Amino acid sequence: MRYPLLTLLACLAMPLAMAQPRASCSSDAQPKPTVLVERFLNADCASCWAEPPAVAAAGRDALVLDWIVPGTHGEDAPLSAAATPDALERLRSLGREVPQRSDTFVSSLPTLPTTALLRVAHGPAVADYVGAHLRFIPPHGKTPRRLQVTLLMLEEIPPGTEGSPVTRHLVRNVFRGVWDARGQRPPQERGGWLEIRPMRIPHGAQPERLRMAAWVQGDGGDWVGAAHTYCGTGH
Repeated sequence: MRYPLLTLLACLAMPLAMAQPRASCSSDAQPKPTVLVERFLNADCASCWAEPPAVAAAGRDALVLDWIVPGTHGEDAPLSAAATPDALERLRSLGREVPQRSDTFVSSLPTLPTTALLRVAHGPAVADYVGAHLRFIPPHGKTPRRLQVTLLMLEEIPPGTEGSPVTRHLVRNVFRGVWDARGQRPPQERGGWLEIRPMRIPHGAQPERLRMAAWVQGDGGDWVGAAHTYCGTGH
């Protein structure tokens, strides 16, 4: 796939941003999540956004996602501005129906061995894009031939902002792909996979609130690991 010049510039700008503490956004030195909490809100339900979630996420070991599912009212739905078809795709992958109001799904995530690495990072916004970086090195002695990767752009909305009583981690954009060792040579002698790509910032999202999360699964859907970025002061 050939990307527009601005998207390539977004990716090129990311390594420089990683070297600047005030713009550093990565999963480095952060605890890896062991619980995935996915909150699905129907775009038709304005009150669902204003209500406390049914499942409270506790601790830094929880990766929390807020999906806005397209409603029956289309663009007239109260939450339509943040609704995404990716939420429907995620529900289908979980075998769950579209909620009339809201739904929460909790998954346990494995802890990666110390010999493995799962790192996600991103740079500052350039025009309407953010350059995202995902790297995975499998544990010693284990070389999976094929992996499914999911990379998510999140907008972190503080509690008390925009009518939400809790922090929201709103899913704004999603990339899904497959890493196949037969078709993608490991980028370094240590082995592993590397994904560097631009992701478009949707209309209405505030760039200074953006974060990234990612997970890797085996070809059969079994969990391998997950990570999410933390942005230093000033981002």
